Amino acid sequence: MKRYNESGNTTRKYYETQLRELQEELVKLQEWIRREGLQVVVLFEGRDAAGKGGTIKRIVQRLNPRVVKVVALGVPTEREKGQWYFQRYVPYLPTKGEMVLFDRSWYNRAGVERVMGFCTDDEYREFLKSCPEFERLLVRSGIILIKYWFSVSAEEQERRFGNRMRDVRKRWKISPMDEEARQRWVEYSKAKDAMLTYTDIPEARWHMVNADVKKHARLNCIRHLLSLIPYDDVLPPPAELPPRKKAVDDYERPPLEQLEWVPEVYGRGPGNEEEIRRLLEKRQGISEQLAELNDEIEGALLPTIPAVAADEKKAVRPAGSTAEKKPARPAKKGKPKSSPSSDGKVQSKG
Repeated sequence: MKRYNESGNTTRKYYETQLRELQEELVKLQEWIRREGLQVVVLFEGRDAAGKGGTIKRIVQRLNPRVVKVVALGVPTEREKGQWYFQRYVPYLPTKGEMVLFDRSWYNRAGVERVMGFCTDDEYREFLKSCPEFERLLVRSGIILIKYWFSVSAEEQERRFGNRMRDVRKRWKISPMDEEARQRWVEYSKAKDAMLTYTDIPEARWHMVNADVKKHARLNCIRHLLSLIPYDDVLPPPAELPPRKKAVDDYERPPLEQLEWVPEVYGRGPGNEEEIRRLLEKRQGISEQLAELNDEIEGALLPTIPAVAADEKKAVRPAGSTAEKKPARPAKKGKPKSSPSSDGKVQSKG
């Protein structure tokens, strides 16, 4: 299998193969977390359009949402603005047997709030002091805390912003804040550097993800996440389904036409009786028209068919033939004909 193309990016087939293998391992990790009662928190931070959401989507794609949960909080309410800053996030921390993925987290204060002026200087400085202590508290309580920063270049971010503008399916991702963030690239860089300086602690290190190529970032991040949590394969073996019980003899399904069916625009099913009937009638009408047209064609061509056949017979002869085969003449009276016998000698018929 070819792994990389001429540009150095993974081929689609290799990417899908690797992603499938990693997702199978994530299922094993999920079962280990549930069985052992682990509490796991994973933070995903980075610039806009860095690929955080796409990576989270691939992680949870095959997992149980009751075990692995995603938290993506919106703008804080007035009540939340008056609370202790970390209080807003505490209710979403995992209980035993859960893993929570934060799509942006309490690090909003060190990033967007600092750059856009949504917090005061005192609040910002207090966060840089309190955050390491808050995270040490989480780790001491038994929570496994993992932090990722998705790093993307200005050129790649610009390309992705343009992509979002052109693609109606992605346009919802664009906000007025994104335009302002484009103008403050250096300010965000300075805020990120300060954040890493104060909050990259031994108990909860920052892990940097090169996110210029989305597929590479997804695979690398998932593989690294699996490497940080030791786990065993405790999945139950595949079970054989017992034979289905026979239906009760006195059960009769209600008439299907009494039920309210969703119109099957992309298929044909029991809820489409009227549509099927209409199409069958239309097909019958077309069949009758074709039959009439065939009759007209045969009627028009019938007088010319023998002549055409004769002309074709004259024009095309088998290889080696010289002329038409003449009708056989009647046998003459007199000398009987001779035919070869089984031993090869000529015998007379008489």
